[in-house]
Amino acid sequence: MAQATQDFGEWPLKRLMTEIVGSGPKSADDMNREQAREAFQRILAGEPDETTLGAFWLANRWKTNTPEELAAFSDVMREESVVTAEPDCDPLDCGANYDGKHTTAVLGVAAGIVAAAAGTPIVTHSGDRVPTQKATAYKHVLDELGVRTELEPAESAAMVDETGFGFYYQPNFNPGIHALYGRRDQMGVRTFVNTIETVANPANADVHLGSFYHLAFAKKMCDLVAESAELPFSRVVMFQGMEGYDDIRPGYTKVADWNPDSFDDYEIETADYGMSMEYDDLAVDDVTADSAAITEAVLAGDRTDQFADAVALNAAFRMFARDDVDSLEVGLEEARAVLDDGSGEDVLEDLRAF
Repeated sequence: MAQATQDFGEWPLKRLMTEIVGSGPKSADDMNREQAREAFQRILAGEPDETTLGAFWLANRWKTNTPEELAAFSDVMREESVVTAEPDCDPLDCGANYDGKHTTAVLGVAAGIVAAAAGTPIVTHSGDRVPTQKATAYKHVLDELGVRTELEPAESAAMVDETGFGFYYQPNFNPGIHALYGRRDQMGVRTFVNTIETVANPANADVHLGSFYHLAFAKKMCDLVAESAELPFSRVVMFQGMEGYDDIRPGYTKVADWNPDSFDDYEIETADYGMSMEYDDLAVDDVTADSAAITEAVLAGDRTDQFADAVALNAAFRMFARDDVDSLEVGLEEARAVLDDGSGEDVLEDLRAF
């Protein structure tokens, strides 16, 4: 991590506010790469006054950040905060919004376990009640299932290799971002930190699966990766998930698919796969407890309802994103075979024993 005694350049946050980003959403200018890098180096070092930092975050939210700025922030995060640990396999990186979901079930744990049982290694990562929603994320469902989550990065990598599914815990692999928790909590709104933490990529995976609210944001995230000097992704697949999370919506879902040579977007319809579920069908009363219970029941074959369909489709999408299957149809066959033979339940037991 950066140290408070380190040397910086000529752009403290107050000067950036006065001369570049702080004049309002219509008249503010964008930072160049070096200015954005220096700004985040100062933030990670704990150098800015709390008032100045809050103003800087809010000014960036008003003006919106460019891919170049976000790439600069991400690169500094990777250089000065992220502790990577690579599994022997090359997993799919699943970086859903860290502040979680509050209405619908978290399906990514069950879907990731099913994909892992089918041969697609999965990495998930999150913090613990991250601002602003402080809602249910990957960690909380895994905790409820009795899976150890507060792992050191090397342990997380070993979990992936031993079980096919691994969880990386933000305070341990991204301590500089975790140290900003209190200030983020006091902001009351999301900042660009909510954006960049999802692409921290602690396993140095080759493919990232993420989510978005609007297609323009997905394009910005893909441009961020293209601009970054530190993110090794050769493919980014994002979709318009439920509550901004990496769970495919019932009905219509927009998908964005990037590699260094192209950016494509397309739609998928759950009805095309024989699924008649609606959004409210996946809502639950207690997101943490109910998501864990649904995960257990689906993996055990005790549920064959809309939740089982949703888990199978999300698992298929993970296989497809990593190029382990040629189509979602083939992925669905693989996912349903896992649910039929109980091998997903075996992966869950391996995770509990790890």
